[in-house]
Amino acid sequence: MSTVPAEALPTGALPVRSHDAEDGAAPLAPRARLLPSLAAVYRAQLSRARVARIPLLFVATFQSIGIMVLMRGVVDGGSEARAVVAGSTVLVVAFVALNLLAQYFGQLRASGGLDHYATLPVPPAAVVLGAAGAYASFTVPGTVVTAVAGSVLFGLPLGQLWILGAVVPLAGAALAGLGAALGLLAPRQEIATLLGQLGMSAALLLGVLPPERLPEPIVWARDLLPSTYGVEALARTFDPHPDWVAVGLDLAVCGAVGVVSLAVATWAYRRAAVR
Repeated sequence: MSTVPAEALPTGALPVRSHDAEDGAAPLAPRARLLPSLAAVYRAQLSRARVARIPLLFVATFQSIGIMVLMRGVVDGGSEARAVVAGSTVLVVAFVALNLLAQYFGQLRASGGLDHYATLPVPPAAVVLGAAGAYASFTVPGTVVTAVAGSVLFGLPLGQLWILGAVVPLAGAALAGLGAALGLLAPRQEIATLLGQLGMSAALLLGVLPPERLPEPIVWARDLLPSTYGVEALARTFDPHPDWVAVGLDLAVCGAVGVVSLAVATWAYRRAAVR
């Protein structure tokens, strides 16, 4: 058996056999496929979020209900009431999927936690999608409670609340992708936290307040916010005769923004992981 001369190796290096391949050395394990990796990351993140984020979910829910109670004093009904309830409901999603996810990825990057994920044989998309899906799923109880409480408070019909089954995942995907991108692109953890807070504040001001009472430039800014389309879709279903075509278009836009934001977050993860 031939070996590389020891004097030809760097100091401290071990001799390496020149024909390891001929000796049948075991190859590296293949990279895990996307869907199994996504399921594993999703379960792990959901378990972690369930333990660590339940108190914050209560805060998000009570915050949204408190906002609706305050708005009840200035809004009687009609389109403004529908906007308040829909905006407060989606605000729960923004608080968890945007704000907390931005903080989570910011902390993960600052603490070196991305290095752990980088050593795992999982695609980057699985890490981003799994975490985003877990945080979005975690908002379901709060959105249901908020939507029911708001409907009762403002006398809105409850029959179309099944639309939350589409609004929560689509709005959650858009906001979670945005939150993950903010956390991964922020140069410092403190900036990631600040950006997450600003994003949630934008969802509060632009989503909960009735658009009829906003200045025209603010309405234009509202159209750029991903959660706006989820708010509009939910608000339309409170109408006695919903325009389902418009609801479908709002959900389609929300879904398209979700795809783009998650793609940007995946790119940001790759960029941050190689540094």
